[in-house]
Amino acid sequence: MAELKNVYIYLENGTYLEAKSFGASKTEVGEIVFNTSLTGYQEIMSDPSYAGQFVTFTMPEIGNVGVNDQDMESLKAHAKGMLVRKYQDRYSNFRAEDSLAAFLEKYNVMGICDIDTRFLTKMLRKEGAMMMIASTEISDKDELKKVLESSPRIEDVNYIEQVSTKEAYVHSQSTYAATEFKYDEAPTQQAKIAVIDFGVKRNILNEIVSAGIGVEVIPNDFIAEDLIEKYNNKLIDGVFLSNGPGDPLVLKKEQEQIKKLIAAKVPMFGICLGHQLLSISHGYDTFKLKFGHHGGNHPVKNEKTGFVEITAQNHNYNVPDNIVEIADITHTNLFDGTIEGLKYKDEPIFSVQHHPESSPGPKESRYIFSEFLSLIKR
Repeated sequence: MAELKNVYIYLENGTYLEAKSFGASKTEVGEIVFNTSLTGYQEIMSDPSYAGQFVTFTMPEIGNVGVNDQDMESLKAHAKGMLVRKYQDRYSNFRAEDSLAAFLEKYNVMGICDIDTRFLTKMLRKEGAMMMIASTEISDKDELKKVLESSPRIEDVNYIEQVSTKEAYVHSQSTYAATEFKYDEAPTQQAKIAVIDFGVKRNILNEIVSAGIGVEVIPNDFIAEDLIEKYNNKLIDGVFLSNGPGDPLVLKKEQEQIKKLIAAKVPMFGICLGHQLLSISHGYDTFKLKFGHHGGNHPVKNEKTGFVEITAQNHNYNVPDNIVEIADITHTNLFDGTIEGLKYKDEPIFSVQHHPESSPGPKESRYIFSEFLSLIKR
């Protein structure tokens, strides 16, 4: 491995740091968050929901297992960069095809190492997620501050336009069988849905197919009337609203179209951003959490069964408590008591804030995809 370049970091609270760069050489501005997942750095970096963000990993050793094409959650890496305590360039895994550094270089994403991630995480927990700039080109603190202050904040950018598909396509791949190191055969389709792509993860699509549902993925600039016509003519049985990056309040056009789907009683299921957009479209605006939920170890109580599920999470925004006026809470976050799942009253609509496809993370919530099939069959 070649000698690492210096990289200079400035956070909006005035913190100035120097570290080493193992990814793309450039200058980037984004929001810094932390993720507590023990595994799955490739899935995290290729999750479109992280567009516009730097991800601080609390797991100290990153890079050990390299990267491979099968573990991609989308076509490329979307995060602005990653910050890790120690980067390991000499990977060791029989599925590995390349190093994490080569992966970041390929997708022009920054990699920052030899930095105190424990310090960063404690600061973010205390002060909240914030904007930052990282540069291999600018070392002067005042210049970094000037560039950061003149750059748009994450809530000012519509990242959905960058991550959504431009053309509709059919997804037919099922879930990956870890014991056989190949993808399962897709089961017989019992229903068909349209997936609105706000930055959908590939494994969400795999889980939907695995539940026996046919999938057509469509762009974020969908026309509600087209979907309502398809639903009335039994060409589709429902609509799925995907995860995605950024502030959901920015997505005014999408909200207007979702309102029409709600009025037409089209069965819908939303995850993460989709969950938030359903709330907003019902008239209940979301709010930003202090530092969000990012990781694969978050306890969530299923209010219907009483069981606690360990879940994967990746979000900075949440739906308000007063949404109980129109919806029943199905899941609750046991870390902070925030709402994690809703079933709307007198409507064929439900949603969850966490990620039941869990890539990476435990698979305890994947039953939710079968619940969607049960809903649209009813």
